[in-house]
Amino acid sequence: MKTILNVIWLVLCGFWMALGYIAAGIICCILIITIPFGIASFRIAAYALWPFGRTVVRKPTAGIGSAIGNVIWLIFAGIWLAIGHIFFGILLCCTIIGIPLGIASFKMIPVSLLPLGAEIVDTDRGALVPPYKAAA
Repeated sequence: MKTILNVIWLVLCGFWMALGYIAAGIICCILIITIPFGIASFRIAAYALWPFGRTVVRKPTAGIGSAIGNVIWLIFAGIWLAIGHIFFGILLCCTIIGIPLGIASFKMIPVSLLPLGAEIVDTDRGALVPPYKAAA
């Protein structure tokens, strides 16, 4: 079932969203200081192509650098990519068959806004990742 959903997703919106992430990644890699943003963008582009069967988990080791980088990303690229996910999510939810795809598009909004400090894992592995503990 994951494969069928991924193929439908790829045709309807995955390809277009991946192009957006690739464009953001190329622009970020042109400037030396934003290469980490470009790498994160390419990682999310692969996730945008084939999202079913994978999930996003936050890295507990992400520090202040990731937080500052996420603010910069949010201002320059995150908002626009999130708008793309909202647009495709609404379009996909207009049909009954597209509702699971629209929900998947909405679930990708947090990682499009704050990609640094996040890791994309298989859902099998994501269930094994322990919950993050609050600092004592």
